[in-house]
Amino acid sequence: MFNLNQGLWYYIVNVANNGLPEWKYILLTVSFAFIAMAAGYLLGSVNSAIIVSKVLFGDDIRHHGSGNAGLTNMLRTFGKKAAGLTLLGDVLKTVLAIVIGSVLGGFGYIGGISVGALYCELPLNYMAGFFAVIGHILPIYYGFKGGKGVLCTAAMALVLTPIEFLLLLAIFVIMVAWSKYVSLGSVTVAMLYPILVTAHIKVIFNSSGSQNGIMALVTILLAIIIVYCHRENLKRISDGTERKLSFKSKSKAEGTDKK
Repeated sequence: MFNLNQGLWYYIVNVANNGLPEWKYILLTVSFAFIAMAAGYLLGSVNSAIIVSKVLFGDDIRHHGSGNAGLTNMLRTFGKKAAGLTLLGDVLKTVLAIVIGSVLGGFGYIGGISVGALYCELPLNYMAGFFAVIGHILPIYYGFKGGKGVLCTAAMALVLTPIEFLLLLAIFVIMVAWSKYVSLGSVTVAMLYPILVTAHIKVIFNSSGSQNGIMALVTILLAIIIVYCHRENLKRISDGTERKLSFKSKSKAEGTDKK
């Protein structure tokens, strides 16, 4: 019987067909990897900030503030309600991408972390989540101009690595409360994420196999991407010109300075 913890890949290879010839095995793995990555990217490209700003305000969030189609710019430009809807949409699309990857390759939770590669050759749920982040940053539907991927990465961490998510959330809240810079908190937890995941994997398996190495690699790539996407923010923090977080409500877009 199909088991979501193991995934469709395991079911086809080890149950339904009692094992596959090598060429079918390779074809199945490559096909599932392509489906997971494509589903993640296409779902990630559905940008909630752009949709909410256009539907509710007849405007494009990318024309305001930092020009970024993400949660922080939505909060600053259109207020809490718009930001809340953006958060909900971005979390849901990331979770759906991961669910698709997990149906294909399995969730494989052990010791509070999803080890999707435990039953499949590849961690398809991590791959789907990663490409959802890429889609969010470079959305095919919106001229490849989207957000910075922090919220999607956070949703991915919540589903696949909930222990790490809680630790990083606490660090993020402390950093932002102290500095009032969302970008500084985002970059800090992004850099810590692969360290915590790698340590967690080693504790569970007391080693690091190639499959688990891919999981760690995904988190490293996410950290690099998020830091890169925040390079201008970090420069403005250094120059003392970065805007600090404010929770003042805004009913409509205001003429915020573009940076």
